[in-house]
Amino acid sequence: MEQHYKLHRLRELADNDQDFILALAQTFLEEVPADAKILEEAVNSKNYLQTYQTAHKMKPTVDMFELGILEDLIEIQDWGRFEKVDEDVSDKLVLVLAAIERASTEITSDFSL
Repeated sequence: MEQHYKLHRLRELADNDQDFILALAQTFLEEVPADAKILEEAVNSKNYLQTYQTAHKMKPTVDMFELGILEDLIEIQDWGRFEKVDEDVSDKLVLVLAAIERASTEITSDFSL
């Protein structure tokens, strides 16, 4: 449990309310993997605005669950925000997508969802 994500900040926020933590875990699983697919498509098609918007939307949840990829996600967000056409963020995208996949699998298992 909690190898690819951390719950201590969520526990603090939720005052250790297990139902609330479960609801946040469910929300993570409903939103973050779907957003990750949108982010992947946006980066691959060089849709800078969509990349920025999606990465920006994902940041609070990625930070709250402490996936260890916040800085990578911020780099992707800034690539989109500032339309850094001379930069390649594909390596950062691979890290972000892999971390989300690992955390999603683990959350699904840990919370029996």
